[in-house]
Amino acid sequence: MTTSSPHSAPRKDLRNGHCPGERTEGFEGFRGAAPVLDPLAALRSEADPPTDVYLTGTVFLDIIFTGLDSAPVRGTESWARGMGSSPGGIANMATALARLGLRTSLAAAFGDDMYGEYCWEALAQGEGIDLGPSRTVPGWHSPVTVSMAYEGERTMVSHGHEAPPPGNGGGVPAPECPPASRACVALLVPGRQEEWIARAAARGSRVFADVGWDETGRWDPADLADLEHCEAFLPNAEEAMRYTRTDCPRAAARALAEKVPVAVVTMGEKGAFAVDSSTGESAEVPAIAVEALDPTGAGDVFVAGFVTGTLAGWPLADRLAFAGLTAALSVQEFGGSLSAPGWVEIAAWWKHVRSYDDQAPAVRRRYAFLDGLLPAAVRPWPLRRAVPTLGFRNP
Repeated sequence: MTTSSPHSAPRKDLRNGHCPGERTEGFEGFRGAAPVLDPLAALRSEADPPTDVYLTGTVFLDIIFTGLDSAPVRGTESWARGMGSSPGGIANMATALARLGLRTSLAAAFGDDMYGEYCWEALAQGEGIDLGPSRTVPGWHSPVTVSMAYEGERTMVSHGHEAPPPGNGGGVPAPECPPASRACVALLVPGRQEEWIARAAARGSRVFADVGWDETGRWDPADLADLEHCEAFLPNAEEAMRYTRTDCPRAAARALAEKVPVAVVTMGEKGAFAVDSSTGESAEVPAIAVEALDPTGAGDVFVAGFVTGTLAGWPLADRLAFAGLTAALSVQEFGGSLSAPGWVEIAAWWKHVRSYDDQAPAVRRRYAFLDGLLPAAVRPWPLRRAVPTLGFRNP
């Protein structure tokens, strides 16, 4: 038996009369509250594809512990002062993109357990992400990550099994992927090429790539063959320096820009540096000082911010600054995907910066491009945030 929904009898979304994940024509596939601001409104036309950004990957259930004074010690029990649960993995970036007003389509496998049902509903109904290309896998349990945040960093323990391929006990066959979209986000795996990346680029999608840690230790740029299809590559400083055999993030970005049009290297608390080899332009933006609660998913939020600015046609420095801002706001909440800010949160930060002197004058100058772009800092209902449990039963 196969199914395309996490329910044997799909429950209707009472807000719009559709089943979660039920695909309809065009933009109707993206449900949830209308975005406070559409960053691409001035660019949209009837000829545009219905999807702004397509991405694929593994959805985890994240359980996050915060408020730990130190790393857990072997043989002892540690109590955390805070805890949250939320969809994780590729859901981090999908949620960040959707909260910035981009029409986001996700292809992922979901377990048919309660964790999978929760993640599906949180993404489809709560965030308005199109899950038409996704599938539910009978008998497959959801991957889980436990993240412990302390001393400004985090330690994670994960468990899961690779989902069986579609159509062979692994759920309904996947639709043609990727769908037509303005952009795609790809996680490059060293030594492995993904056919869909080349297909997406050939259809005109702008491909933005991230990369994970090279477990082989090779750090050979030749292992990232799909870079030839990418418009932008966004590794962190350690990854970038290892791939380029350099000892400076800025030198690494310049070396990577010889392989991809735009190279962006994130440098943690030192900010980010980018090089656009098509124009010869480079930009560097310092990090925004905030009190970090949980850094889980901040890199994904950074990528989402950069993609948003790029699709909106902003200058390189503004894209870099905006990406850094969204990442900084995300670490003040816990729970990777549900920590991502929306436009109202960004507007509230900008209003604070203009009203108080707790940020350097350079910050006000750097983010002046937000004037005239942001909505009033009001919202009819709050963004979902991570909560300690998946939900309470009604009395």
